[in-house]
Amino acid sequence: MGKKVVIVESPTKSRTLGKYLGKDYKIVASMGHIVDLPEKQLAVDIKDGFKPRYQIIPGKKKVLNLIKKAVEGAEDVYLASDPDREGEAIAYHIARLLNILDNAHRVLFNEITKNAVVSGIENPTKIDLNKVYAQQARRILDRLVGYKVSPILWKILHKGLSAGRVQSVALKILAKREEELENFVPKEFWTIDQVFSIDGNEFPARVVQFCGEKLEIPDEKTAKKHLVDVKKSAPFKILEIERKRQRRNPPPPFITSSMQLEASRKLGFSAKKTMQIAQQLYEGVELGDEGPSGLITYMRTDSVRVADIARNAARKFIKAQFGENYVGKIRHGTKKSAQDAHEAIRPTFPSRTPEQVKSFLTKDQFKLYELIWRRFMASQMAPAELERISVKIVGGEYLSETSETKVLFDGFLRVWQVRVAQSEEEEKRKLPKIEEGDEVKLEAIDINQHFTIPPPRYSEGTLVKELESQG
Repeated sequence: MGKKVVIVESPTKSRTLGKYLGKDYKIVASMGHIVDLPEKQLAVDIKDGFKPRYQIIPGKKKVLNLIKKAVEGAEDVYLASDPDREGEAIAYHIARLLNILDNAHRVLFNEITKNAVVSGIENPTKIDLNKVYAQQARRILDRLVGYKVSPILWKILHKGLSAGRVQSVALKILAKREEELENFVPKEFWTIDQVFSIDGNEFPARVVQFCGEKLEIPDEKTAKKHLVDVKKSAPFKILEIERKRQRRNPPPPFITSSMQLEASRKLGFSAKKTMQIAQQLYEGVELGDEGPSGLITYMRTDSVRVADIARNAARKFIKAQFGENYVGKIRHGTKKSAQDAHEAIRPTFPSRTPEQVKSFLTKDQFKLYELIWRRFMASQMAPAELERISVKIVGGEYLSETSETKVLFDGFLRVWQVRVAQSEEEEKRKLPKIEEGDEVKLEAIDINQHFTIPPPRYSEGTLVKELESQG
């Protein structure tokens, strides 16, 4: 049998693939891109169809020579860079420099597991030139915007500033939000908050109507006047109790932007840090005697699609751990504009819980893996069943309201906590046993000043989401 060579991007992936492919395969790493546009030249021929002029990246000649040596006399060469546009471009340029464009095998691994790796090697394809051209177009746009627009900034503002295909759009979004904040004028309003009791059990409420109209209180003087009148409006009675059953569906599994957003919100990770750690989990982590193993699927995706084998494995685990009634039946749909080239981000083995691998992971790796695992398992679980109880209390010409949201069946909430009530206050509220027509006692009443709140500044996570929503 002749020599078989697999070319990957990183040494970490090399170790993981080596475990699955064995001694018949030599695995070498390109350490990312081999070629790029030179840093100090435009290197794009605008007059000749925007042709790029690539060069070998400084310091990469040694890596290229090692790859050339590795493939000498090889029977088969497999290009196993990441399954996205950047990975396709890396594979293309390596094949071009090795003069094996017609003979090289392109292999795609959505996850680094034994089955996925063996299947990829057994079912190779050719380099997708459409992906290569897509990456090249983005790279050319980056260079043109940077080289052509940046000098304009230098003239208007000062040298050292730079423009970019994405960063300039992001800057516009940030500037627009900042303008909104600067122009925002807070509007004062007041509320009248009460505490009622029945049979010794207290519960809060708020005055919402006066004489059948929505109560709007613009200032303290008006608030104090209503306060006096409300106190004189006894007796207070339960006018109406409305109970509504609600269903809260589980969230879909992560795509790249939603993972970055939740990692920012819940873990305090930057987008860059999230992707770096996700790359580590994808390429493989040493799991003791098991060796290097990929823990998640490929982390650059815009699709919530899940392979049937993973869905079935997740539902089998859910049934065993929580019971049949916790198994979900929802199939999350991917938006029409998505490329849908890869699955959603999920654990490679749903039954591999975060606690099982905790001792092998760094603190940050564990946090992100747990987040991905919980989100995926939640996406395959049953909806939560809720009941919202809305109560109206009448006293004279005034109407007050209070509410509570009960969780009747927690479903996916067993593994993924979200707010189920309309406000944090309602989330904590527990109403006593009351019936329509019951008389309740006013225990306390107060007026409170508020101001309308401006839109928040973007965090890194919410900015990524906004950029995605705008295409």
